[in-house]
Amino acid sequence: MIAARNSLLSLLIVTGSFGSGLAAGVKARAEVSCAATAKPLEYDCTIKLSDSRSGAALTDVEVTVRADMPSMPMAHNVKPAKAMPGNEPGTYRAHIKLEMHGDWVVKLDLVGPVRDRIVKSMRFEPKP
Repeated sequence: MIAARNSLLSLLIVTGSFGSGLAAGVKARAEVSCAATAKPLEYDCTIKLSDSRSGAALTDVEVTVRADMPSMPMAHNVKPAKAMPGNEPGTYRAHIKLEMHGDWVVKLDLVGPVRDRIVKSMRFEPKP
């Protein structure tokens, strides 16, 4: 029983030390801009990801974009959007469909060599 417990503890220590890979200490920084499309409440977003310390572009990251309205938590059912890599390193593009205009919280979930969640407050208004 003690040997099994020690083996499990060793496994947890090894997994915790090496499970997150080389980018374990990397924290992401994001610049997010969204432009209204011709369709009401639809926006094309450009996301620029970089290492917050070095400024190096973050590539090979899977990015999921989620949106929620802080004034009405969990009242909206906005479908998460998977961002696709853009033309420049560290740039990603996503298309989101909101349910109304106003202040939203955009959450970027990063998976891959860097795992992080970035939360941005943004205001979405109708196209002029």
